[in-house]
Amino acid sequence: MTSIIIFFSRAGENYIDGKKKMISVGNTERLARIISEQTQLAAYSIRPIVPYPVNYEEAVEQARLEKLQAQRVDYQKDPIDLEKIKTVFLGFPNWWGTYPRIIQTFLADHEWKDKVIYPFCTHEGSAFGSSLEELSLVCSGAEIKTGLAIRGSKSERADTAIKNWLLSYSKQQS
Repeated sequence: MTSIIIFFSRAGENYIDGKKKMISVGNTERLARIISEQTQLAAYSIRPIVPYPVNYEEAVEQARLEKLQAQRVDYQKDPIDLEKIKTVFLGFPNWWGTYPRIIQTFLADHEWKDKVIYPFCTHEGSAFGSSLEELSLVCSGAEIKTGLAIRGSKSERADTAIKNWLLSYSKQQS
């Protein structure tokens, strides 16, 4: 296995099309599933040790404090040997203008030199924010490919956008 999908996603109460709605599968996980179907790659979820609140406002406040305090957010370790992985599809929601602190913790825990990263994110208007610049800094020595930012409210209908985005990956594999 030389390529893998790794993502963080949060289900529960979310804003979708300007209204709060309960979702059982997080928006970023929806994208990860579509990418997995289209590439036949395994997908692994980064799961926090302490789950985020189901309530939207509580989750937003927790994410704000984590960013403000530059917290390390512990996650459940999966048996993924990233040393054997060359290409990572890295997915996350855009929280407070960048990727969540759980992603920061995951990135800091691994070596990224000579890896290729295809970032993808969900958002409700701010696209990647500053996350691509931060990825370049944190993942020193990695090649950061063009990312895909999809509105979370459109994640269920992202098949074509993902297919088009994956063309560069397909060419790399040929």
